Amino acid sequence: MADDASKSTKPKPLRNPEAWREARHLMWAHRRYLGIGLVLMLVSRVAGLVPAASSKYLIDTVLKAPGRPDLLLPLAGAVLFATLVQGVTGYALSQVISVTAQRAITDMRRRVQQHITRLPIKYFDSTQVGVLVSRVMNDAEGIRNLVGTGIVQLVGSVFTASLALVALLYLNWVLTLAIVVILAGFGFTMSTTFKKLRPIFRERGQITAEVNGRLTETLGGIRVVKAYGTEKREQRVFTRGAHRLFRNIASSITGVSLVSSVGTAVIGAVSLAVILIGGRAILDETMTLGDLFAFVFFTSLLAAPVMQIASIGTQVSEAFAGLDRIREVMAMRTEDQEDRDRDPMGRIEGDVRLQDVWYEYNEGQPVLRGINLHVPPGTTTALVGSSGSGKSTLVSLVMAFNQPTSGRVLIDGRDLGELKLADYRAQLGVVLQENFLFDGTVADNIRFARPDATRPEIQEVARIANAHDFISEFPEGYDTVVGERGIKLSGGQRQRIAIARALLADPRILILDEATSSLDSESEYKIQEGLRRLRQGRTAFVIAHRLSTIRSADQIAVLEAGEVVERGTHAQLMALGGRYRELHDRQYALESDRFINPGEDFTPDPDFAAPAAAAGDD
Repeated sequence: MADDASKSTKPKPLRNPEAWREARHLMWAHRRYLGIGLVLMLVSRVAGLVPAASSKYLIDTVLKAPGRPDLLLPLAGAVLFATLVQGVTGYALSQVISVTAQRAITDMRRRVQQHITRLPIKYFDSTQVGVLVSRVMNDAEGIRNLVGTGIVQLVGSVFTASLALVALLYLNWVLTLAIVVILAGFGFTMSTTFKKLRPIFRERGQITAEVNGRLTETLGGIRVVKAYGTEKREQRVFTRGAHRLFRNIASSITGVSLVSSVGTAVIGAVSLAVILIGGRAILDETMTLGDLFAFVFFTSLLAAPVMQIASIGTQVSEAFAGLDRIREVMAMRTEDQEDRDRDPMGRIEGDVRLQDVWYEYNEGQPVLRGINLHVPPGTTTALVGSSGSGKSTLVSLVMAFNQPTSGRVLIDGRDLGELKLADYRAQLGVVLQENFLFDGTVADNIRFARPDATRPEIQEVARIANAHDFISEFPEGYDTVVGERGIKLSGGQRQRIAIARALLADPRILILDEATSSLDSESEYKIQEGLRRLRQGRTAFVIAHRLSTIRSADQIAVLEAGEVVERGTHAQLMALGGRYRELHDRQYALESDRFINPGEDFTPDPDFAAPAAAAGDD
């Protein structure tokens, strides 16, 4: 496994237009609840102005001689009413906006997951599972600050600051201009800081995805890790990734702390301006004491939103960084989008033909070289050859997981590259060496391709696959939970359930890729009968290292270095005496010699030979 969690990657340029476009789409999709939230926010902020405005009348009218004690209760009632309005609207706002944010997050996760599952298989070959999980779960989480409290609070803060600024200009425009200059400097500091913070937040998501990816690999392969005693090495890899994440977070903390510190300095500078300029205005009798008190209240209503904008700006920057990463995935062309321009496909006969097919994973390094192969409907073609000869690549082209670099794959005489993949794969069945079972019941795994299948149908295919007997022995039968990846079942049991799953799907084209190579002889014997029934009437491709399992194939294609070097039946290829005969004889010799390894110092064991002699064996 590569050390993906610790490698450094060059940050990609941020795409502001795309992120803003996605943000506008999100806000428009949830405009109803956002509108309600904005109204509640504005009502709350207007109510918040009442205590500030009442301070001037309290000092200059009610308390100043000769005084107006009759206005004391009405003024207190107005403040109490405004406070109650703030409380009620604040509670309603949190309910509306929080639910809206969670709805938006759920919708985004659904969209990203649907898009990812329809991407071509080559994307999954080069991307860690943990990275994809991070895209779906973590990056979508940040949008709460766009359609949740973030944007609404931002609008509310701007609204409050605007009203407070008007009131301040009315009370003392000179002092107000001094405060505006101070706050403008703070705003410039925030703008500069956020410009630097956004790439840091974007990199944080990338590092988190890489660390999650490696952790997922480690936990998924924990048996291999323990078998080779590499726990310490995996711990070091994770630690390096965790420290990269720590350094990234520390960098962002530094920026946020800088904004907070500057904000504190701004409060001090505003206080100083109020004391010097406001105090002088009172001495010059251009302001009353009530004006000064009201000015201080309105200054707090102006400064507090500006400070809040700093916090909101951090959240929104992090949300936009997540949107950047999501947009990378969403911009990729899916198989559904490719299918729009392709021809529909009805039920196929299963005639498969490869015409001069070349394929290369890396440019200039062909894996398949001019493959020409015809597989008539309802026949079985076995693919044999040494490791790396191109067998799995060939069937991946038949499954449309990859497209030929040149040449064509024809299905019933039609180019597979021009047909709808969804229609084609609905008629495709696969049984692999390590078949994936989901953490559900036996019945759920068998009916995976046909969720509407009845229990009798499930039991019927299980009988054909020689799986019904062992399933019936489970205490819960077909309702037995198999565990993650079918860990609670043996290898042979998982294979037979996979065969039953393929039978229930009723595919026209069947791929059997090393379906029995890891099984013992008894399990293989039971599975071979199920595979034989599965192949009946279907076009089948069989990859097998055990040549004894493919003798009944209608044709055998021998691949070497990406080319078909021999083709024929088992008898024809044995008579030919070429590469297939060589592979067959070598494997036969190994199987015959698996109990003894003759060497220079080998001496027969008389206790082992005696029973054979007594039985009259030659």
